[in-house]
Amino acid sequence: MSLSSPEPDASAGAEASASFDSGILLRPIGVVRSEHTVPVQTPIQPQYAAACKGRLEIKPEFVDGLKDLDGFSHLILLYYFHQAVHDELKMQIVPFTDTKARGLFSTRYPRRPNPIGLSIVRLERVEENVVHISEVDILDRTPLLDIKPLIPRFDLRPEILQTARGGWSETVSDAFADKQGVRDYRRSSQDGGQDVEIGKVGEQ
Repeated sequence: MSLSSPEPDASAGAEASASFDSGILLRPIGVVRSEHTVPVQTPIQPQYAAACKGRLEIKPEFVDGLKDLDGFSHLILLYYFHQAVHDELKMQIVPFTDTKARGLFSTRYPRRPNPIGLSIVRLERVEENVVHISEVDILDRTPLLDIKPLIPRFDLRPEILQTARGGWSETVSDAFADKQGVRDYRRSSQDGGQDVEIGKVGEQ
């Protein structure tokens, strides 16, 4: 007896896709707390935020999901660009690290049809419902959508590291990218590199 997979029902797929056209409901699992309160003073990538510490305050109903997280060195955070939604949506924009207009989807510009951000941060420790992190390039009080561990065997595969291409970003000099990436962040010159008060745990 031969076994075969049923042919996919194209109409069912179309109906399922259409059912989401009116919107998708996402529920924050917590909030990001950081020293960054002004967008133009916030580094645009974790590599420009090496000294920036922060924390994730997780809602009580999701705390059990933090079990075993402390065995990882880095986390992939997905969050909602809550301040970018007020900006005009354009399909071609000038990225922070370039001077030419680029297609939105070839950039990491925050104002998007679905304003979801992604950052890879360093995990410091987990204390009950609080996840302490560093290398934070995220605005304070940003709604947190999800946490995923960075897994080297999946995310840092040799074939990716050997063949990855950076598109237009490879035409930008390191010096210019570094200058633009830091943006107007001035903590090191203002406070001598001392830790910045982020706020009390649970403070809204």
